[in-house]
Amino acid sequence: MADGAMPALSAWSNFYVVTGSSAAALTGLMFVVITLVVANRSTATREGIATFSTPTVAHFSAALLVSAIMSAPWRALSHVAAVVGIVGAVGLTYSAMIAYRARRQTAYDPDLEDLVWYVVMPLIAYLVIGGAALGLARYPAVAPFVLAAGSVLLIFLGIHNAWDVVTYLAIEKVEPPDDAAPPSGA
Repeated sequence: MADGAMPALSAWSNFYVVTGSSAAALTGLMFVVITLVVANRSTATREGIATFSTPTVAHFSAALLVSAIMSAPWRALSHVAAVVGIVGAVGLTYSAMIAYRARRQTAYDPDLEDLVWYVVMPLIAYLVIGGAALGLARYPAVAPFVLAAGSVLLIFLGIHNAWDVVTYLAIEKVEPPDDAAPPSGA
């Protein structure tokens, strides 16, 4: 299907400019979040950052990468599908590593909501991206919508997870630890 990729993907150019720009800007904002994490070193650990903050940057970066791939001037949809499929496979592998880290880390005891947002939803997003890649050459009218859904899911996951980290740090910094001594004069 030489030269068939461009007409099929050209209708998506504005979408990927918007999602790619959003993912890039939000990746930059994660540097602010990491700065907050580092400033709150008493509760932040390397394993906590690797489990809860770094994946957020990775998800934004994956959405940015998908946007760049989908905006490139490809000659065949099968080539696009192969590269996007690699992104999906790497994302699935990375998400499995995060699931392992979330269970193993000791900085924080993740609850069900954390497991859904930091483990289950990213796995779903990368499965959707991988599935769309598999169907891109065969179903060029439907697969781009599926791929778009996976990319947008990664962006919304990143937004939620960045907010979650910031609010956790804000609450952690305000609330005294359980073993803190009562204030003098109490």
